[in-house]
Amino acid sequence: MTVTENESSGQPGEAAAPPPGCPMHGLVPGYPFGEPVTTELHPKYAEIREQAALTRVNMQYGGEAWLATRHADVKTVLADRRFSREATVGKDVPRVRKAVEELNIVSMDDPEHGRLRKLVAKAFTVRRVEQMRPRAQEIADELLDKMLASGNTGDLAAQYAWMLPITVICEMLDVPLEDHYKFRAWIDTWLTLGDEHTLEEMNEARFEKLPEYMSSLIAKRRAQPGDDLLSALVAARDEQDKLSEEELITMSIALLATGHHTTANQLANHLYILLSRREEWQKLVDKPELLNTAIEELLRVTPLSPYSENTRIATEDLELGGQLVKAGEAVMIFPAVGNRDPRVFENPEDLDLTREHNPHIAFGHGIHHCLGAPLARLELQVALGTLLRRLPEVELAVPAEDVPWKTDNVVRGVAGLPVQW
Repeated sequence: MTVTENESSGQPGEAAAPPPGCPMHGLVPGYPFGEPVTTELHPKYAEIREQAALTRVNMQYGGEAWLATRHADVKTVLADRRFSREATVGKDVPRVRKAVEELNIVSMDDPEHGRLRKLVAKAFTVRRVEQMRPRAQEIADELLDKMLASGNTGDLAAQYAWMLPITVICEMLDVPLEDHYKFRAWIDTWLTLGDEHTLEEMNEARFEKLPEYMSSLIAKRRAQPGDDLLSALVAARDEQDKLSEEELITMSIALLATGHHTTANQLANHLYILLSRREEWQKLVDKPELLNTAIEELLRVTPLSPYSENTRIATEDLELGGQLVKAGEAVMIFPAVGNRDPRVFENPEDLDLTREHNPHIAFGHGIHHCLGAPLARLELQVALGTLLRRLPEVELAVPAEDVPWKTDNVVRGVAGLPVQW
């Protein structure tokens, strides 16, 4: 649904004071705590994680919420069905984005979430994804060939890290790759926090431009079905009546967006981390057998988002981390903070590419565990492995502190990654 500026003014009202038993009684910090800096977490997270399992925070929009920072509690919120995502849809709940939540597979609860997820789950199994490795390798080599042919400098994000996941998802859905400039711009506008774009611009991208574009592709599949994921969804709609027309459109948009947006940014961020700590890059050059373990560690330490998002609403009174959460109260999570919980990870602030015990929650947990996790892992393995093998001498062309970062997006990422070789 489209929201108006008035409906999502984002001005918190007079929030209720924390209960006397709350550790932050009388002191409710504003959230976010500060602007993100590269892939680091604000030190306030570690501080409040040790003070209490839950902390009361005053969100930028929608008032107060509980912020869960410990690994076990984040997993509970993700898995316990008494914390509802769907209860946030269309409502001025506590959040960091200007726009309110719209209904799609990411914001649904079961059973509707499970019904839609089953329609595409087979395309993202480990076995099915592994069959795509040869083609992913071809794409990586083609992108690297093109970059190398342009000289001895380049933008490793724009020319390589972003393009590999985009190319893969375009081929899976049979979306014209030449259109990526259009749909990437719309997706970036839709997924902004709201500082650099108006609510009207965000709504236009999400509720007009992207649906119009996807509807045109769906019409083509109806006329000429193919052996692709979008054609399979059209068949599920037209021949099996397993989803509505609106669900077909929103599901296709979600696959196109999530199918590249997160992995593209995370891959570029992983490269930034490795190249800004050159000894870590060299460690993988010398021992490429560490690649898979290193990727899991990079996933653990790299925040996917700059701040906590994906609000959940308690549907009944319950206890979380020893704290009473009342029905109707909002709970925020930030998996990246849970991924640095010393209760679970030894020396959690250290980057250890040889870390064996690594139960990170970078891909989430519970019913919303990332459907595309096997594909993301494959793309990271192929992209990083190819660079380590073919371009071991690559290095940042500017000081690490001069690498530009995106500032208004729900996914954290570099705005470019200038390198030389």
